[in-house]
Amino acid sequence: MDIKDLEKAAKEGKLDRRDFIKRAAALGLAAPFATSLLSQSVHAATPKRGGKFIMGTGHGSTTDSLDPATHENGFMQNVVYTYANHLFEVDNEGGVIPELAESYEASTDAKTWVIKLRKGVEFHNGKEMTAEDVISSMNHHRGEDSKSAAKSLLVAVVEMKKTGTHEVTFKLNDGNADFPYILSDYHFAIMPDFKGAADWQAGFGTGGYIIDRFEPGVRATFKRNPNYFKSDRAHFDEIETIALVDTTSRQNAIMNREVHAINRVDPKTVHLLGRNPSLSILEVTGTLHYTFPMRVTMAPFDNYDLRMAVKLSVDREALVQKILLGHGALGNDHPISATQANHNSDMPQRAFDPDKAKYHLKKAGMEGATLDLSTSEAAFSGAVDAALLIKDSASKAGLNINVVREPKDGYWANVWNKKAWCACYWGGRPTVDWMFTSAYLADGNWTDTDWRTGPAADKFNKLALAARSELDSEKRRAMYYEAQEIVSDDGGALIPMFANNIHAVSKEIGHPEKLAGNWEFDGNKNAERWWFV
Repeated sequence: MDIKDLEKAAKEGKLDRRDFIKRAAALGLAAPFATSLLSQSVHAATPKRGGKFIMGTGHGSTTDSLDPATHENGFMQNVVYTYANHLFEVDNEGGVIPELAESYEASTDAKTWVIKLRKGVEFHNGKEMTAEDVISSMNHHRGEDSKSAAKSLLVAVVEMKKTGTHEVTFKLNDGNADFPYILSDYHFAIMPDFKGAADWQAGFGTGGYIIDRFEPGVRATFKRNPNYFKSDRAHFDEIETIALVDTTSRQNAIMNREVHAINRVDPKTVHLLGRNPSLSILEVTGTLHYTFPMRVTMAPFDNYDLRMAVKLSVDREALVQKILLGHGALGNDHPISATQANHNSDMPQRAFDPDKAKYHLKKAGMEGATLDLSTSEAAFSGAVDAALLIKDSASKAGLNINVVREPKDGYWANVWNKKAWCACYWGGRPTVDWMFTSAYLADGNWTDTDWRTGPAADKFNKLALAARSELDSEKRRAMYYEAQEIVSDDGGALIPMFANNIHAVSKEIGHPEKLAGNWEFDGNKNAERWWFV
């Protein structure tokens, strides 16, 4: 056991004062220092109520809206988790637990889910949450006219009905063992029902904080909800979330103590921020991956051999070392992280191979072709440099890449899902099915490669849908393994690297020992999970 182990044991209450001092002495620590260390460890682990917590996030757009159907970046994700709740939530171990749901029961074929709701939970306007609110909130994302980015997650729901004042029954067209995970999606915030529709305009939720002010893509301020149903959460009196898309601005804000925490720390500055005695560097390995989606319905990316040439012309090792500075791992052109269950670890890692890339370029009849690659720091920190590295390695395969630097503001509205090839990031999803449903299945609104038809895409869709309802874990794993191979081979996603979530946080802030890895900022639940020490 070393000093860090001692601190952890003290925070978790596994050592009393006598044992701590004794073990500290065995490590050569003087008694006064050991006593001080124990006090700091226990104090930091004890949530204290009060204070104003200010965070700077590397996301945000002037097109942001309180309508949860439109949420598309980390700024709004953090905002919605601050003022609203969902039927389920993902905990810091990656498991799914009830939130507004009190309990649930599934049929043996996982087609019917009966969800009992918590009683006595109030929206910020004083209205009690009931089954009608849940049904209206879910229906907000369903129907032919819905433009919700999460619409595809609910296509399997064939019936949803009130079976009690605080009970809702969902019936699916096929079994889905991961359905509670789906209901934890940040889009599915539970909002008050108003005349049969979800009232999102008022900004009322059931969450730990009440919206005070909301400026799209700029900032949001909140005050603590005195009637929050989670007595052990939401410790701050006030919250301010500021959109700081520019990396330098975020870094300066935390260095100058203008904010208490930032996300998306540039790997190039980790060592600099780590030397600041007032800051802690929190690094979490999860599902975050940086992508360069090629829209397969737009020339020249409608050509399989051209897409394969691009994938083979990228030096992934160089990207991980020079862009992430080792704070991440190689990607294999599919979105499932090595940290996740059902990750296909048997697939050979795609490597930089200019000769094979030249072969596919020639086969595509595009030797010496020039491709536009749109990029911006809005996509991820280092996205422009990453594009330049891709340009450099691709030139060795005879492929010319024109790096187009796009404006940060409006990038997600004007470039992503519109330009033929661009830089992008995905926070990932807790399960394989959820990730595939969000961005790869043919009926998804966020299928940013537009890879929906063709023999390979058709086979992928059938496999992914069959795996969703397969309750035999071994059969399910085999299906997901094959599905990942198809995405990697035929799909339009170039996924060269998985990045760690890196945060800089003031030592004034306390937090759980283990942070959630499903999203940044402790699953974007830091507003209710963190506290001042």
